[in-house]
Amino acid sequence: MKRRRKKRTTSLLVLAIVLIGGWLGLKPSQSQNLWQTAQALLPTAQSSTTNSTSQPNASTAQLADLDYQSGQSAVVAVNNNQATLDPDSWKTNHVVYADLDQLNRTSTANTAYLEQRNVANDSLRVRQTVQPTGWHQKFSGRQAILNRGHLVAYSISKGISVDGNYDPNQQSGDQNNLKNLFTQTAFSNQRLQTVYETKIRTALRNGKKVIYQPHAIFRGSELMPRGVQLQAISTDGSLNFNVYIFNVQPGFTFNYSDGTSQTSSLQVPDTTI
Repeated sequence: MKRRRKKRTTSLLVLAIVLIGGWLGLKPSQSQNLWQTAQALLPTAQSSTTNSTSQPNASTAQLADLDYQSGQSAVVAVNNNQATLDPDSWKTNHVVYADLDQLNRTSTANTAYLEQRNVANDSLRVRQTVQPTGWHQKFSGRQAILNRGHLVAYSISKGISVDGNYDPNQQSGDQNNLKNLFTQTAFSNQRLQTVYETKIRTALRNGKKVIYQPHAIFRGSELMPRGVQLQAISTDGSLNFNVYIFNVQPGFTFNYSDGTSQTSSLQVPDTTI
């Protein structure tokens, strides 16, 4: 309701400016300048209801309220792509796994304090069995459209136990942890989120210490998240990003209230920031 009111207010302001120009008897060139000024006000109102490539200082609620538009980038920069995490808060190697909410969703961010020893050997990966909220698998040909998406990726969580502490005897990364899995589209996971996980993995391999905070973003009481916010910063500042990735799949639309889907003409470009 607030967004509609803002858009209506801006439109009325534009109309008022144009009418005032006519009442004042401005010359055509002056009226044109006035009209261009009025038009410049419109994108500000429109950007609050559609996807944009940037969402400065966006809150969780604002991200949840974004609607993906076919053909636009599925990755949005948050806070000018700068993490809001404090690099000085890195003290020990561990992961803070947030508790599930009353709907059993991973609706609160997990925070990982990572270092080189957390880069996992992919050969130790096992079959996923957890069914997170909103799980309704479907196949396009032989390709699954959904993944059990990890908030803190398997590949960067070697030695991290289910309680989040580092255990040298835990050689594999996080696998079937309910507090770390959400229903994610294959495209969002394998084509987009993986790009940012690779940035973290590269930094860790180079001896950097990294704070990483992934956050599945749900709208209201929906069981499938609308997207996932990823932000990370290394203690030396060389790695720094903050993005929101829409949970979308080319050729499909989702009912996020329960995770069911149907085929569509949705187009999603394969681009990141």
